[in-house]
Amino acid sequence: MLGYDRRPDSPDEDLIDPHGRLAPFWFEEMDELRSDGSVTIHLVVWGPRNWADSRVAAGAAAGGPMSRLNLEEKFCTLADPSGNEVDVATTSAPDQAD
Repeated sequence: MLGYDRRPDSPDEDLIDPHGRLAPFWFEEMDELRSDGSVTIHLVVWGPRNWADSRVAAGAAAGGPMSRLNLEEKFCTLADPSGNEVDVATTSAPDQAD
């Protein structure tokens, strides 16, 4: 639907915009089902550092608090009350939370 192609250097379910304009999609399987049986999603989005910082701030302002900060792999995870998660990732590490 979006005109994305499979990413050649990763599993078939990872997608990229062949024109390089839009963010790639990386689909990650959950290790276990949610305890309440709900259907939730976990997205991973990549972008430049200044974009990632602004997206994390916007997500937190919208009520999606940070649930994980991974300095080594350079991403943080925001979650909503339903358990949906999004990893905001970049090639440079986010500042450690105070």
